[in-house]
Amino acid sequence: MKGKVMKNNQYTAQHNKKHHGSQRDSLLEKVILVTIKRLGINGEGIGYYKRKIIFIPGALPHEDVLARVTLEKKKYLEGELVRVKKKSKDRVKPIDHYNVGGIELEHLAYPAQLKFKRDVIKQALKKYRPADFANYQIKATISMGEPYHYRNKLQFQVRAGEHGKIKAGLYRPDSHELVDLPTFSTQTDLSLKTVRLICKLLAKWKIQPYHERQDAGIVKTVVVRESFANHQLQVVLVSRTKKIPQINNLITDLVKQEPAVVSVMQNINPQKTSLVWGAKTVHLYGQDQLVERIGNVEYRLSARAFFQLNTLQTEKLYAKVKEALDLEAGELLVDAYCGVGTIGIFLAQEARGVYGMDVTPEAIVDARQNAQLAGLTNAHYEVGTAQDWFAKWTSQGIIPDALVVDPPRTGLDDKLIATILKYRPAKFVYVSCNPSTLAADLVLLTKAYTVEYIQPLDMFPQTARSEAVVKLKLKK
Repeated sequence: MKGKVMKNNQYTAQHNKKHHGSQRDSLLEKVILVTIKRLGINGEGIGYYKRKIIFIPGALPHEDVLARVTLEKKKYLEGELVRVKKKSKDRVKPIDHYNVGGIELEHLAYPAQLKFKRDVIKQALKKYRPADFANYQIKATISMGEPYHYRNKLQFQVRAGEHGKIKAGLYRPDSHELVDLPTFSTQTDLSLKTVRLICKLLAKWKIQPYHERQDAGIVKTVVVRESFANHQLQVVLVSRTKKIPQINNLITDLVKQEPAVVSVMQNINPQKTSLVWGAKTVHLYGQDQLVERIGNVEYRLSARAFFQLNTLQTEKLYAKVKEALDLEAGELLVDAYCGVGTIGIFLAQEARGVYGMDVTPEAIVDARQNAQLAGLTNAHYEVGTAQDWFAKWTSQGIIPDALVVDPPRTGLDDKLIATILKYRPAKFVYVSCNPSTLAADLVLLTKAYTVEYIQPLDMFPQTARSEAVVKLKLKK
């Protein structure tokens, strides 16, 4: 009996030792030394600790860093940078010191950013392994001359600050803590000055900013879009309520103090949601649209219409699309995810006809108007999904000779890929803003196409985002 008790006590002691020992062995909140091997797809430093991968935002390749473990999973760790013990030769002093998205690579020298944006495409291809991926020609990333102040659109959340002031900015990563941004190096000076003015006027006229926890208040978000062609501004106030008290007084002050504002709109979003835009947009003042210019083509832009955020690089992007498609007279082009018709209209002079589609009705209104303004009679635009309209047009005998797709970050819809593989247009260019979904889509597309080359282009300096033009060739 005594021996059995001792045995049970021994078991209990061993069990407790194992249990508490596992707690003592936990890495959570511990500061560890890590050598960074490479950058991940989100621009975070990647290293290993005791053979377990760890992701550390702000760390750079070839650095030795001290990092505090913030998340411990079975297969990986996440950490926050505490101190850099050995610095990379590519580390530079950032202009901004805010912990928000949109500047996650500002501490990395610009030539190294360009190299990363090529390498991140290689990483994605290696992960998804589309046919013959190891032999793809991936060209050097096309740079931007001045990699700051390039964003033509500002979209800041608005909340109450201290002492009756109103703050506007972006959230800290993985939180709903708003960081006030009086400066932000990727935005233009004009758009930043205007959003600060709007905050002052909201406070002056006692128009309440949104309170997220209570789901109360009025103005949630301020959107400022700037035309680089004439430096005019469109302001959109995204509100929880239909009525904004004192709005006419605010607009009077706004256009008097900032004459560049030629359009004021209101978007109504009563839902408690992470989505910025609501379904209804109301015209409050001035023009309904802004005018932008790419090359010799002018575009009218409604408040919700998609347009590339970097106007200066967009012309380079479209030139590369044009070069890759190499349209000949008499060929028919389908422009999937067409937005306001930018790519199709840019290419329409070389085509017999252009057919485009987009899910945003306002964008299609703009696309039709833009085609008309460009003097085109061969452009056709419809509201709906790419997969539905592509299938409908082909069933009507409208079989494209060439196809350009510029999908959102989620990539191509499976139904659209199936339709592409069924009709197999001879010329095909894929414009990607997400290397991961591009690589995944190429797994299916390379059943019928070979990849002639991938041309990365830096549309978003200081960020980890990588744009690419992919030329695909139909297999014989």
